[in-house]
Amino acid sequence: MQAAPAPQAESHINMLVRGIRGATTVAANTREEILEATTELLQEMVRLNHVEPEQMASIIFTTTQDLNAEFPAVAAREAGWTHVALECLHEMNVPGSLQRCLRILIHVNTDRSLEELTHVYLRDARALRPDLAEGHTTEAAT
Repeated sequence: MQAAPAPQAESHINMLVRGIRGATTVAANTREEILEATTELLQEMVRLNHVEPEQMASIIFTTTQDLNAEFPAVAAREAGWTHVALECLHEMNVPGSLQRCLRILIHVNTDRSLEELTHVYLRDARALRPDLAEGHTTEAAT
């Protein structure tokens, strides 16, 4: 007869994948402006949410169709995030929507609640969610 296996310590870590949203506007459809705006937004999202690249499951970058001079994900690669899954897409072209808009959705593994996450809206994108844009002090040119 075999002995019963020794009990193992149970781990009760409630790690979930959560989404952190961010949006900004880009001054012009140039490589430099797209990368500058992306870097600024990523840095603010990471700073406010205390996120490390190891916690990131993936990042989705979207731009309005008037931004196509560079892939926003290049900014993350240039920051050294070489093992994070990245994807670039275009937003729907809805009449009257905010132009030259860049959005980021970071999927992060975290034990933090939804209420503990900070979504970031900069530049003219503050108008998209004024309720969430309060307190962000980055005032880069649009």
